[in-house]
Amino acid sequence: MNDITPIKPSTPKDWETDQEVRWCPGCGDYAILKAVQRTMPEIGGTPENTVFVSGIGCSSRFPYYMETYGFHTIHGRAPAVATGVKLANPDLDVWIITGDGDGLSIGGNHTMHLLRRNLNCQVLLFNNEIYGLTKGQYSPTSREGTRSPSTPFGSVDHPARPCAYALGSGARFIARGIDVHKKLPEVLKAAHAHKGAAFVEIFQNCIVYNADVFAPFTEKANAGHQLWLEHGAPMLFAGGTKGIALDRDRLALKVVDVVDGDTSGLLVHDVTNRAIAHMLVEMPFGAFPMALGVLYDDPAPTFESAVIAQNAAASEGKVADLQKLVSKGQTWQVEKEPRVE
Repeated sequence: MNDITPIKPSTPKDWETDQEVRWCPGCGDYAILKAVQRTMPEIGGTPENTVFVSGIGCSSRFPYYMETYGFHTIHGRAPAVATGVKLANPDLDVWIITGDGDGLSIGGNHTMHLLRRNLNCQVLLFNNEIYGLTKGQYSPTSREGTRSPSTPFGSVDHPARPCAYALGSGARFIARGIDVHKKLPEVLKAAHAHKGAAFVEIFQNCIVYNADVFAPFTEKANAGHQLWLEHGAPMLFAGGTKGIALDRDRLALKVVDVVDGDTSGLLVHDVTNRAIAHMLVEMPFGAFPMALGVLYDDPAPTFESAVIAQNAAASEGKVADLQKLVSKGQTWQVEKEPRVE
């Protein structure tokens, strides 16, 4: 009897290509790339069954650096291509790599429809609040007052909030991470475990055009301004000295001091609570910490499963006959010879 040779689990090295990684020195994209490459073996991924699809921008060079199938598409259209890939072969593990400019400006329409349809894939949106590839113009997420080549006197636009946009589009999984944080792989694993469209906003430092814009909560000295959420656990931050509670009179969140470790008055995180997820996304940083980790996770039937079921029902009891299909309906035959000049 022949024994089946066991397949060796992959290692992070198996997910690296021979391509030179071409981002600016110090760019946060390097850390995200390494986090993804470390995550893939842990989720049991295989390179031959994985596809990375990207649009245009610094982040969109990502597929070149993953030893998988990949598409480097056009500006904002990665969700459309990824949808085609998933419908053609639902067994593939599809990841979409995009940026705040690519995914929320020209690609905003495509991102919205992918999320509302609930395609089973992972969307990683690298948010650096700037257009890095095209030399530092302000982006949909740039803050009011941002000075850039396109807004030398300061942007007057109100910035988009990626996670709020995703929730409003009907996404069933919302999470946030930081490019260099050790917990990013855990966020990626949670996104992959979700069946449906998983949207992950990653705060990514553009060292050239928008350096340290997230430093008030990403720097080690400012780690106390990070609220890492855990399902079933009270919302604690600042080393457990502060927490988030619900102001029931105003139906709003509030920051409270935690005395002697008493967490009884704090909100306990429930990833299925959409209303609280909205509140967490909208918390103004400064008065509140930055909410990180899995904010919302409530699976629903996926788009491709509905399409497959619909096609199966439509074809039930029918025999494929191309000639019959072509001959059906309004058909005619040209009998006259074509006119010769």
